[in-house]
Amino acid sequence: MASKKQRAVRPLDAALTRLQALAMRAVQPHRMAREVDMIVAEWRAAAADDPDAVRERLGELHEMLAAGVADAEEQVSYVDAEEPAAAKQAQATLAALVATLGAVQRAAHAPEAAAA
Repeated sequence: MASKKQRAVRPLDAALTRLQALAMRAVQPHRMAREVDMIVAEWRAAAADDPDAVRERLGELHEMLAAGVADAEEQVSYVDAEEPAAAKQAQATLAALVATLGAVQRAAHAPEAAAA
């Protein structure tokens, strides 16, 4: 019987999973930003000798989140104003994504030593 090797989860994929889980729970935007700070600190600690890897991950995460913000903005525009609960949920999701994107932008421009 051949045993299956489990693939290592890419740090970026693990981060996206963490952020998605929080977004699904509709946490506050500042909580999403704090999670990004924790993820980036973990990445920097794990790759202390390779800051380029962290910068690359941050760039990829930024691209994905920027696309997510654009999609969320579009979705907000489609929400029926007659459905206040749906409108509130869409706005909350957008706010969380914007806060998350902002945290990634701050982390990308912060010196590595300050976040470690």
